[in-house]
Amino acid sequence: MGEPTVEDGASAWRIARDSRVLDVNSSYSYVLWCRDFAATSVVARDEGGEAVAFATGYIRPELPGTLVIWQIAVNPDRRGRGLAGAMLDHLAARLRSRGVLEHLETTISAGNEVSHRLFLSFAERHGASLERELLFPARLFPDAHESEHLYRIGPLAQPPILPLGAQHSATRSTRSTS
Repeated sequence: MGEPTVEDGASAWRIARDSRVLDVNSSYSYVLWCRDFAATSVVARDEGGEAVAFATGYIRPELPGTLVIWQIAVNPDRRGRGLAGAMLDHLAARLRSRGVLEHLETTISAGNEVSHRLFLSFAERHGASLERELLFPARLFPDAHESEHLYRIGPLAQPPILPLGAQHSATRSTRSTS
């Protein structure tokens, strides 16, 4: 697990497309994201070095201690193994070690229960509160997009609070994807 490179852009685009849940941006935007926001993003690779999951993020200019997760996705054949949570933990640890992370934000559509559980679990592991509010109502979107709710998590505890035995599981999950 680590920072993406421009070579990961095409894989990130395919993973987003194959998720059938994410809004798929242009392939160019994923290549650009992997260049310009690599420090605030993460990829997980398979044994051959191919990206199998990614999370893209950026630091909010007006809230410098806040990481916004733009997208997070895992290849269908790698789901259900805790990889998305491990990527968020990895990214949070990396940014905390640089002193640039106090809060995490993301937006989630009302019907996306998997993402809701992912970020609720992240908040619990990091001993942080989670606030949820409507950010973008559906009427703002020119297409049939659902409303997006803002999830604001923080302040984050350091290090994350893991239940007994969970540290071993997270380590094993991380090793299996690197």
